[in-house]
Amino acid sequence: MSQATLDAPDRTDGTSAAGTGEERLYRAELLLDLSRRVAESDSLDAVLKQLVQTTTHEMHAERGSIFLNDPSTGELYTRFAEGGMNREIRILNDSGIAGHVFTSGRGEIVADVYADDRFNSAVDAQTGYRTRNILCVPIRTVRGEVIGAAEILNKKDGPFAEKDLLLLEAITEQVAVIIEAKLFAERTERVRAQEREFLDIVAEITSEIDLKVILWRVMSEATRMLRADRSTLFLNDEKTGELFAKVGEGLDTEIRLPNTAGIAGAVFTSGETVNIPHAYADLRFNPALDRQTGYFTRNILCVPVVSKNGRVIGVTQCLNKRGGTFTDEDEQRLRAFTGQVAIALEHAKLFDDIQNIKNYNEAMLESMSNGVITLDEEGTVVTCNVAGQEILQVEPRTILKQPRTVLFNERNAWVLERIDRVDERGEQDSLMDVELCVGPATISVNMTILPLRNEEHARLGVMVMLEDISSEKRMKSTMSRYMDPSVADQLLQGGEDILGGKNTKATVLFSDIRGFTPLTENLGPQGTVSLLNEYFTIMVECIAEEDGMLDKFIGDAIMAGFGVPLPHDDDEDRAVRASIAMISKLARWNRDRIRLDLLPVDMGIGLNTDTIVSGNIGSPKRMDFTMIGDGVNLAARLESACKQYGAKILLSDFTRRELKGTYRMRDIDLVVVKGRSHPVRVYELLDYHDEESFPNLAEALGTFREAIEAFRQRRWDVARQGFEACAALNPADRLPHVYIDRCGYMAANPPADDWDGRWVMQEK
Repeated sequence: MSQATLDAPDRTDGTSAAGTGEERLYRAELLLDLSRRVAESDSLDAVLKQLVQTTTHEMHAERGSIFLNDPSTGELYTRFAEGGMNREIRILNDSGIAGHVFTSGRGEIVADVYADDRFNSAVDAQTGYRTRNILCVPIRTVRGEVIGAAEILNKKDGPFAEKDLLLLEAITEQVAVIIEAKLFAERTERVRAQEREFLDIVAEITSEIDLKVILWRVMSEATRMLRADRSTLFLNDEKTGELFAKVGEGLDTEIRLPNTAGIAGAVFTSGETVNIPHAYADLRFNPALDRQTGYFTRNILCVPVVSKNGRVIGVTQCLNKRGGTFTDEDEQRLRAFTGQVAIALEHAKLFDDIQNIKNYNEAMLESMSNGVITLDEEGTVVTCNVAGQEILQVEPRTILKQPRTVLFNERNAWVLERIDRVDERGEQDSLMDVELCVGPATISVNMTILPLRNEEHARLGVMVMLEDISSEKRMKSTMSRYMDPSVADQLLQGGEDILGGKNTKATVLFSDIRGFTPLTENLGPQGTVSLLNEYFTIMVECIAEEDGMLDKFIGDAIMAGFGVPLPHDDDEDRAVRASIAMISKLARWNRDRIRLDLLPVDMGIGLNTDTIVSGNIGSPKRMDFTMIGDGVNLAARLESACKQYGAKILLSDFTRRELKGTYRMRDIDLVVVKGRSHPVRVYELLDYHDEESFPNLAEALGTFREAIEAFRQRRWDVARQGFEACAALNPADRLPHVYIDRCGYMAANPPADDWDGRWVMQEK
């Protein structure tokens, strides 16, 4: 139909659009022509485009939009072309004028949109377009179901009239059946494409054996498939009773939580899907992680991963669906997806476990100082670790897969006899301080020969373990009983210059048990020694794990150094991490003591970084490698100051400035300690706390910081109010109470005009 035939005849007598035969004929021709054109369209987008063009032309309007309802999200969406791509605008299906028409099912003419509360003027403000009037009608199927709305903007030659509304309703009714058919075809094709893609993805994943690759693919595909912000796949570790997930770039970071904790734990234990549309309105959601990470969780979908035999092996958790909440269809798709990949996950996890065991065994063998050689049932050399190669002075390529005689020749024929006896009898044989011929030399070793058997006790071969006990090793073993092993290493390697005394930068750690005398009153000598031995074992392990040097025990106190005799790039962080571990492990130990009706042990730790003197100090008959200097004394003073501030760990500003890591701490004072004339800024380390041990920690840190600033500015009343607020956040926190008392004292005894906030300590 040409443009001329589409133009309706002009009428100036006020007759309605359906009032004349000429107009009725025109409308019939228009509808027939429109039906023909949309029927020829090959896609829903083409139908919508044709409908917009026709309606805007016939209404003499500037713009038009067709909104279709998405029942899965409760939204109206309209499509438009931009940059060669089809894009969508979505609104809730009960918002705006289009939403009102959709929900009411009645067409409307809005003569002045800015006088209508339903109109969102922000869109005009963003686009620069000025909307004057709107004609909007529902799109209704032959069954009477409203599937969308047609909206026309800004009639060019005046306001929209009743005849415009009737014509637009007739047009939308005419093409509604075609729109519905195209919608159905589009959804069907989308489902088919999703199914094809689903099968391709499952096929790819199930062909993979690397656990990291599978975890990454499952999480990325779940995120994409459900249009989520992020996804995490937790697998159950049966050995530890924990759910673990690989996260981060390269999936090199592992997070673990008890398999009964949180929403993931609830889904794992119950085997039921959990769909939370509003996370903060659900009591099962713990917002603490959001506060720590700065992430905001809106909604959660968590489904169990079930193996083919019906066993729950993990959970998949998706967060924050873009554009709405997770639907029943999302639940079904995710359950189907995880169900299909569960077999691959089980196989990959089994392979990963076996690989980890293999790597662990190999690493353990390679890291052992003792030589380990394994022979198969034919007497062929299967493995020989690095220590064994060094002890026997052989190369792997010359011995592996070779007869055992390449290791134990005729000069060591007695070893072969022992091996045969062990293999035949199936009993271990241990030989202490025996001589072994190695090349032209003879070495002293401790030898252990063990039979290798499978579960059916069938012979697999023999394992030979060798410990080199040459004079140097024997001396080192003896010396290590009386001094730190690192010091012994230095001595044996000719480090007399280092140990003879030098200035070095180090971080000194002092710790001391609080209330030791009443703690041991009822223990007696043996009980006291037992307590200290158990306590020192825990504490020294924490220090050794961070390569710290145990300097000495001073009664119930510990003195240790980080950076001596050998420095590291992060000695200050090592000292801080050791301190945190000491407090954390002490808390666990105390829980065990309380269960046994024993008194808990409390302690304080002081840390300071400075240039100190280290070396062998003493008399010719008794010498100790130790540290001395003003920096050592300050660490001891800070440990003692823990009692006054009610703190567990105090560190100087000299240590804080050198830290490379980030830790939770607070600036608590500018102190002049006993024996020093210059003040030292002191910080309390709080990184060992959790929400239970220190509630409202983040808020308390901010409140305390503001209060202490007011205190140093001599605003005593403001400072007191801040400290009181801080104390209310955590009544067990003693530090605010210390400053509340100070505020009263300073108000009654104002400091000098040049006071810089320092506090002079009267005790050591």
